[in-house]
Amino acid sequence: MSSTSFNTASSSSDHIADSQADGCAEQTRRTLLLGALATTACLGCSVPARAGEDPPGSDERPQKGDLLVFSEGDKEGKLVTAADLPLGGPPVHAWPQDPKTSVVRSASRLNELLVIRLDPAELDDQTRGRAVDGIIAYSAICSHAGCPVTAWVKSDVGDKEVFKCMCHNSEYDPRAGAKVVFGPAPRRLAVLPLAFADGSLSVAGNFIGKVGGTQPG
Repeated sequence: MSSTSFNTASSSSDHIADSQADGCAEQTRRTLLLGALATTACLGCSVPARAGEDPPGSDERPQKGDLLVFSEGDKEGKLVTAADLPLGGPPVHAWPQDPKTSVVRSASRLNELLVIRLDPAELDDQTRGRAVDGIIAYSAICSHAGCPVTAWVKSDVGDKEVFKCMCHNSEYDPRAGAKVVFGPAPRRLAVLPLAFADGSLSVAGNFIGKVGGTQPG
């Protein structure tokens, strides 16, 4: 073989080797880029899932010391104060809120409350003992089929306004421990004792009575 042939062959081999090296490097870069894109895509997908999770404690029942915040309306999420409650109703809808973590216990519909301010002289002795300055809180879930109690209307069987569930027309008198005065509900609404904490309404104890309905809605 001549020197010229050898040099040409060597150059050709070197060129092939360089091309293979460049190809490997390009493949490596492509693999790393695709891996980075895949990782970014996975991270992007996982963030909404985490963001949508309910925070710890949000499904727990109201606890002593919890504050009350509006569950709807223009003041949703803000603390409920006595000034927010007109004497004689209507009630406001509220959630309990952990004062330490600010977690609102709204992950369970069974935690929603009806909070109303009434003349203490109109309350029976037991109800008065669970209220603070005539302000009392009850479960907002009907004891019949678990529908939300949404209405504050004149009773079908008397001249006073009462809580009413519009699903099956059960009525509850908040002056007498939310006892049933009309309709198919089998028991009164659960009551949540209240107190004042720095001017805001605070939970003074656990629910008294069973929360929720006795049959599917």
